[in-house]
Amino acid sequence: MSDEINNKPTTAYWAIAATLLAWNVLGLYMYYGQSVATAGTFANAGYSADQVAFVMAEPVWAHAAYAIAVNAGVLGAILLLLRKIWAVPLFVLSLIGALFQDLDAYILRGALDYFDPVWLSIPIAVLVICVFEIWYSLRAKANGWLS
Repeated sequence: MSDEINNKPTTAYWAIAATLLAWNVLGLYMYYGQSVATAGTFANAGYSADQVAFVMAEPVWAHAAYAIAVNAGVLGAILLLLRKIWAVPLFVLSLIGALFQDLDAYILRGALDYFDPVWLSIPIAVLVICVFEIWYSLRAKANGWLS
């Protein structure tokens, strides 16, 4: 019985896990929006013709990496809330998906040739949060909060 009391997650754990779920659901929403958007959608949002062409030319494998990243992140956050150890590998998978998506956009296709460098803040924030998710879930595992 004392083990159960000592292994009870803190209030901060629940707040962080819920925040991570909200973040990942936002990512899923953004993924869905990009998936159903047309060239006209981006043009109406103020993208230049070159930017529209860049976004519309995303290869299938990079879009699939985006799907893997956001879906693994959502599932990882749900499992974190359910205190399940499978949150850890799902957060790792989410990071790998994000890295592949960024590989396409920023390394292979040169997104910064089409977009202002401030656009780098988004993938950097995503990667930092992915690393935090892995670290935090590993910490939760070490504390005995995940089973």
